[in-house]
Amino acid sequence: MTASLPRAPARAQSFSVVLAIELWERFGFYGMQGILLLYMVQRLGFGDKQANLLWGTFAAITYAAPAVGGWLGDAVLGSRRTMLMGGIVLTLGYALLGFDFGGQMALFAALSVIALGNGLFKANAANLVRRIYEGDDAKIDVAFTIYYMSINVGSTFSLLLTPWLQQRFGWGPPFFVCSAGLAFGVLSYLLFRSRLQHIGSAPDFEPVAWGRMGAVIGAMVVAGAVLLAVLGSPSLGRGCVWLAAIVTLGIWIYLYAKAEEAFRPGLRLAYLLIVQTMLYFIFYQQMVTSLTLFALRDVSSQFTLFGHTLFSMSAGQFQALNPLWIMAASPVLSWVYGTIEKRGWNFPIAEKFIAGFALVALAFLIWWWSAATSTTLVSPWVMFWAYGALSVGELLISALGLAVVARYVPANVGAFMMGSYCVSNGVAMYLGSIMANYAAIGEGVAATDLVTTLHAYAGLFRILFFTAVICTLLFVICLPFTRKWDAQHRAAQEQSEA
Repeated sequence: MTASLPRAPARAQSFSVVLAIELWERFGFYGMQGILLLYMVQRLGFGDKQANLLWGTFAAITYAAPAVGGWLGDAVLGSRRTMLMGGIVLTLGYALLGFDFGGQMALFAALSVIALGNGLFKANAANLVRRIYEGDDAKIDVAFTIYYMSINVGSTFSLLLTPWLQQRFGWGPPFFVCSAGLAFGVLSYLLFRSRLQHIGSAPDFEPVAWGRMGAVIGAMVVAGAVLLAVLGSPSLGRGCVWLAAIVTLGIWIYLYAKAEEAFRPGLRLAYLLIVQTMLYFIFYQQMVTSLTLFALRDVSSQFTLFGHTLFSMSAGQFQALNPLWIMAASPVLSWVYGTIEKRGWNFPIAEKFIAGFALVALAFLIWWWSAATSTTLVSPWVMFWAYGALSVGELLISALGLAVVARYVPANVGAFMMGSYCVSNGVAMYLGSIMANYAAIGEGVAATDLVTTLHAYAGLFRILFFTAVICTLLFVICLPFTRKWDAQHRAAQEQSEA
């Protein structure tokens, strides 16, 4: 009687392991994000422009780093091992913020460690989800939508918790809570990692190469020193952002030139949709920068209904409206996608992106109108409804950006393309910080001067509204091309499977 091989865990079991550690990673990152800009402005005394640009540089580095992390996962350490290492490094980075040394260099050091950890973690976690559902386009869309919804549980809780902790216990404890949450996520992954034993890139199925591991750790130390210099120099940071964009574009061109003819329509469509997602992140960056400062200076904290106060939110907590809306809308969108598939209808990703950008335009129209017409503090319900439009737009654009890579990019460069997708988003977030500085309040203006601050934010939101409208129209014009490339990609897939 022959011994039977152990059966591979079900897809849902494998998916749940990645989902759990991603949830805690988002808990840490968004908890930090909820108070970091306020930490710069209120604790360290940064001006608006300095804080916005530092956050933009950090965001660009944080989103660009997964391009390297994806390559390490694909070719050097393996996706599972690289993701785990990233979780450990991120835990250390949040702990460094928790010590609250109060100096700029200490801040730069902590942010450098966090950027490195995110680079190792982000692309590989997404690539594992892609590998779990590889070959099933319908389930990929649903899986990434659920993935996006579920990880927002962690971000919602931390965005509500860390500003509350900061107001009551100071700046250090909330950062330590971010670190402790991710430490718990790493421990949970270690306990259940056997459910991913059949999922990963080629190096995951080989013994650990300790020489490679040592080389990676050494390279990380050098990279951390470089990032410390970049974060401390705005001009150097700006140069690095543009260099990353140019290098990524060059690699895209190289991959396209080397790709087989059958893969090229899918790559063209992937590139176009990634650029559209990149544009979305210019608007997304406003949540962390201009919208947080708008909430701090010009928005009432008290939610009232018929004259009765329901609850209040601080400036940092308003960011939690984004994941709250995402969690509420994700099941609805997943149901819509499932219903469309069952009835044989077609709602391509490119058309979802157009609907998403229309909602982005609506969000900034609401913010523009409220800032332009108010003479007193703006009602927080304005933030509630505008965040709703922006967040549903995010689900239609950013959540499916990952699905674009999973669907249209060849598997052998999957993790790298996940990383380069993140690079493009990082560049966009840097541009978003530059846009936010159009509403930067000068040193001679009091933060309580509503006339000046409302006028500044109204001007910024007007620009963003018209930009979103133009983007929506351009994407409509591109529809014939996206439909053609999608049809060619599907035909090539069917031919290869025949």
